[in-house]
Amino acid sequence: MRLTVKPLKQKDAGRGLAAIDRAAMSEMGVENGDYIVIEGQNGGRAVARVWPGYPEDEGKGVVRIDGQLRQEANVGIDDSVEVEDADVQPATSITVALPQNLRVRGNVGPHIRNKLSGQAVTTGQTVPFSLGLGPLSSMSGQKIPLKIAETEPSGTVVVTDSTDIQVSEKPAEQIAGEGGAGGAASQETPNVTYEDIGGLDDELEQVREMIELPMRHPELFQQLGIEPPKGVLLHGPPGTGKTLMAKAVANEIDAYFTNISGPEIMSKYYGESEEQLREVFEEAEENAPAIVFIDEIDSIAPKRGETSGDVERRVVAQLLSLMDGLDERNEVVVIGATNRVDSIDPALRRGGRFDREIEIGVPDKDGRKEILQVHTRGMPLTDGIDLDEYAENTHGFVGADLESLTKESAMNALRRIRPELDLESDQIDAEVLDRLQVTENDFKDALKGIEPSALREVFVEVPDTTWEDVGGLGDTKERLRETIQWPLEYPEVFDTMDMQAAKGVLMYGPPGTGKTLLAKAVANEAQSNFISVKGPELLNKFVGESEKGVREIFEKARSNAPTVIFFDEIDSIAGERGRNASDSGVGERVVSQLLTELDGIEALEDVVVIATSNRPDLIDSALLRPGRLDRHVHVPVPDEDGRRKILEVHTRNKPLADDVDLDKLARKTEGYVGADIEALTREASMAASREFINSVSPEEVGESVGNVRVTMEHFENALDEVGPSVDDETRERYDEIEEQFDTAEPAVDEDTVSRTFQ
Repeated sequence: MRLTVKPLKQKDAGRGLAAIDRAAMSEMGVENGDYIVIEGQNGGRAVARVWPGYPEDEGKGVVRIDGQLRQEANVGIDDSVEVEDADVQPATSITVALPQNLRVRGNVGPHIRNKLSGQAVTTGQTVPFSLGLGPLSSMSGQKIPLKIAETEPSGTVVVTDSTDIQVSEKPAEQIAGEGGAGGAASQETPNVTYEDIGGLDDELEQVREMIELPMRHPELFQQLGIEPPKGVLLHGPPGTGKTLMAKAVANEIDAYFTNISGPEIMSKYYGESEEQLREVFEEAEENAPAIVFIDEIDSIAPKRGETSGDVERRVVAQLLSLMDGLDERNEVVVIGATNRVDSIDPALRRGGRFDREIEIGVPDKDGRKEILQVHTRGMPLTDGIDLDEYAENTHGFVGADLESLTKESAMNALRRIRPELDLESDQIDAEVLDRLQVTENDFKDALKGIEPSALREVFVEVPDTTWEDVGGLGDTKERLRETIQWPLEYPEVFDTMDMQAAKGVLMYGPPGTGKTLLAKAVANEAQSNFISVKGPELLNKFVGESEKGVREIFEKARSNAPTVIFFDEIDSIAGERGRNASDSGVGERVVSQLLTELDGIEALEDVVVIATSNRPDLIDSALLRPGRLDRHVHVPVPDEDGRRKILEVHTRNKPLADDVDLDKLARKTEGYVGADIEALTREASMAASREFINSVSPEEVGESVGNVRVTMEHFENALDEVGPSVDDETRERYDEIEEQFDTAEPAVDEDTVSRTFQ
């Protein structure tokens, strides 16, 4: 039967599977688990195990195989192959040869059998094999090339649970020299295939369309009467997979691949840098079809108007003429990669040079899951690990961060069995390898130590404060939950109702009522990235720097959404414009920048601003209108019930005596805010500690510390020491402000209009 080749899903790669839709399976008369032979048009041949196809392939006549099988069958994606039922016998015994540098003693046979179980193998074939951990980790580039030296019976056989695995005394390198079965089976395994790239399906499709089509079928472009594309520029934050994508494309397309590392071609001698560039392109033309890959292209092609060096200007000019000069550039495609796309010379970024710019962005939840599947493919994971959960909790992580996460969790597993390893010995015991497993705790520990690289300069550890740590304030918590958590958790409701989520929340109230604490709890509960901005630190003595700081914060937040930006004491940077003439206008410019970021032409997607202030009357009124900080939440002085709950929070882990009556304390603390109550419980605990330490000798402290109790008397004494920090006058002032905010007045009144046009 003739079928079209497509790539396999990331999680199924490396297992010798061919996914075929059920209609084709029944037509061929094969069932799930049978074996088929895949023959390419160029004489390549691969044996694979049949796997039910994916629902989206139903009736399309496709066979999905991974890079290893494509290499063996000598085919590329979208090629058509002959597929037929294979008569494959179970192997009674197999002799494998390990590489010379692998030092494992003991019986590795069972370990190899478990990994290869169900795979079809042929004498002379090289099978990429992962031990799972350590320096030879599951990254496809670091898999161990295992050579099949001999099989019993001969021909293509299947490894089963009863197959006897022998390890050859000769290393794999020597057997390769003797020539095995030759042909497609003995080709080297590709380092990076399309299955090693997770979460970039659309971008990969665009790159293939730009590069594979012109190289495989130039006649299509001739028929249309157009020139094929000449270049692709991949740009995006560091670690998202730009270089990896270029490697995969070079591996999958049977094309000559040459790599230019920016700084390498720079020379101190006049004209030599340009000559080296010319040589690279000449070599590529001789070996066409070819791909020239320029990594970190911003280092050799900066904007000519802004660079001070003469060499850089000449290199840019040379690159421009090579990419689109008088000479025809036949079947040579240039791929450029950079994470600073705006610093590249604009002349390069036009049609005919870099025809298409593809952004390789920070992956979403599904992308992160695919990337985790790629990196944990060869790992011995325990059953309890749910990759969906980690994909959900890693906002802002790029591919490189997720690779670090899996590596670090593997290292944690390695640390557990390290005491059993004899580090002096040249070889490792095979039994120890079998016991290596990555557990849920290894992943959790690794997650604590890794932060998203794109947010590193402004990243704040997401606080571990929860709603339970905030006493009272039920209405306030509910309003924050509606504003911040709901749009992130129930986007479909907002879409159906055609509602825009609120852009921002202003929390105001007397000092010490728990505004910052609430912001911390929200950041934790919303499961989002958290950027904390302390107002005054944005201000800078140089013109334009303060506004640049605001711009950068919002830029970071947008590219790592969902993000909560927290401005503490916002009145310090967003005061009423026109009031303060002594600060050379920097305050006004910062306010203007904030206004445009919050409600400008660029939309804020999944970015929420929380601002706190205890002087909301000083904040510029334009910032408080709907569409900017739309929600105004008063965090009031707690009432008796609120004080009771705050006392519960602060005393829940304290050893209280039976006579402590929290209700009575709540009644006695009229006018106390959260910070006062915390100080009260601290003072009472300190009094109890002081009493205890003075009554026993230092030697007895350890034994009798369990008897310490905080009594009602301690609290009574503490009440004399700690007084309320908010008086009636302050409370009335905040109640007035709340009334002003709650009264629905038009944003612009007649006085404002007349004042503006006088």
